[in-house]
Amino acid sequence: MEHVRQIAPFEDVNAILQYFVERVVPIFGENLVGVYLTGSLSYGAFNYETSDIDLTVILKAPISASELSAVKQLHAEMEKRFEKWSKRLECSYTPLEMLPSLLPPEKPRPWYWGGDGILYEEAPYGNEWIINKYLLWHHAIPLVGADFKTLTDEVDIIEVQKACIRDLFTEWEPKKHDPNWFRNDSHYEAYFILNLCRILYTAMNKSAGSKQSAAAWVKSNYGEPWAEVIRLAESWRYGMDLNLREKAIDFLNFVIGEIQATDLYRYQPLSL
Repeated sequence: MEHVRQIAPFEDVNAILQYFVERVVPIFGENLVGVYLTGSLSYGAFNYETSDIDLTVILKAPISASELSAVKQLHAEMEKRFEKWSKRLECSYTPLEMLPSLLPPEKPRPWYWGGDGILYEEAPYGNEWIINKYLLWHHAIPLVGADFKTLTDEVDIIEVQKACIRDLFTEWEPKKHDPNWFRNDSHYEAYFILNLCRILYTAMNKSAGSKQSAAAWVKSNYGEPWAEVIRLAESWRYGMDLNLREKAIDFLNFVIGEIQATDLYRYQPLSL
């Protein structure tokens, strides 16, 4: 596992990856299929100041009670040891039996999100299942185990586009009616805007790019006023107050209008 130290161009990021791998491997033993680095670190779009560290652990069998207890303890230890990254770590514990499914699996899986500091024992997959599976297949870096491509078939990009559109209407549009979702936190505002860029880019380009490449494309193709809104979202750093909620909702309405005008939305069945 020595190679883990050289995955990222940042010593402290490599340190947390090494720490995680060295401790998660003995927790699962023979039940472990692989540990995969995904997200922005895997496709060269990592921002040291704002990006999360995303991990997917693939298991032969669903997590046991003893494994779950050990993983909870591991994440609690990591929160104390790596305070800088404690709120920026995401990890899914996914059984191998889920991978063949194009549908989001009916059964939940454990999912850790450092933003809340909680290991959710039964976190359901939604439309992000298809999107994440596509990104894992194309970009995942194995920290332990075989290439992710050996574990499952590739997802057709059309299915990713359809999943993004479903996500727009089931996950993101309802947030404009929830005054508490942004929590007076510009992190959520920036996250919201940049994810909408990614949805719009994917729907329009038949390609799944990073938030950065999607944001650059939206700024270039649609210009003002959205370019300024996106630049503000990209400028966000921890502790910064942007006060972008109203502009974020305006951008959401714009993205919805653009998506509804596409042939994919009008003529393709979007339900699975």
